[in-house]
Amino acid sequence: MNEKKKIGLLFNTQKPAAIEMACRLWNWGREEGISFILPPHEAAALSIPGVEDDLWRREAAFAVILGGDGTFLRAARYTFGHQIPLYGINLGRLGFLAIGSPDSAENDIRAIINGEYSIQRRHLLKGQVRRGGRLVHELHALNDLVISKGNLARVIDLEVKVGNEVLTLFLADGLILSTPTGSTAYALSAGGPIVPPHVPCMIMAPICAHTLYARPVILSETDMALVIPKGDTRSLILTQDGQLGYELLPGDELQVTLDREISVETIQLNGRSYYDLLREKLRWGFNGISDGGD
Repeated sequence: MNEKKKIGLLFNTQKPAAIEMACRLWNWGREEGISFILPPHEAAALSIPGVEDDLWRREAAFAVILGGDGTFLRAARYTFGHQIPLYGINLGRLGFLAIGSPDSAENDIRAIINGEYSIQRRHLLKGQVRRGGRLVHELHALNDLVISKGNLARVIDLEVKVGNEVLTLFLADGLILSTPTGSTAYALSAGGPIVPPHVPCMIMAPICAHTLYARPVILSETDMALVIPKGDTRSLILTQDGQLGYELLPGDELQVTLDREISVETIQLNGRSYYDLLREKLRWGFNGISDGGD
């Protein structure tokens, strides 16, 4: 742990269970001499003093996130560009990012304070949208950037280049560009592979492609994908981590790479590996057959 001693606390202020958990940790911290700091929005939900966003980012040694993976993704955006390791306590459903249990939250935080953890570096996608040669959007994603159609039930044409070479023209409902972290999110439901977060690559997976030959593709950490909507299709949306949306127009150029400068650090407690998480969440090996005991 670095020299900073304060623990940042972020949570889903719309979820009663998260507010209750935050109160529990806040009171526990006061009893144990452990200092939690909250940004203004979260502090207001608990009616306690908060600190300004910039000060929070400077002083937090690590951050505890209470909620589901959606809350974790928002917390990651909040800390982009700052070396603040994140640890999520899952109050949602599946939980591939928020992996901690509410039942062991205090013990887990104590273990982190005592240095009983390792840091996992998570790659980010960097996306740039150019329109007529002018940069109109620049965004980062921990999970994925997704191009999808609007409300009309029609397929879209997406020309895809890797570097300067044309790869294909996807005729599909959309296209997912994913990090390894996002490989267990939307990309998985589109037939993409599961990729451990330490593997430096980018996954490209078409959504409901209208040809049997369209398949997910893995690109290297140095590849640049360029996606250009063709034809006159309107109402295209570029979604950032499933939470923020941007309009795409025919002829726009979306350039996507793995960011070489910014990453997200997540905390992995000793004795809990990524492969343990896969077995638990995907129920690999759980076939309902007894191992032999009664």
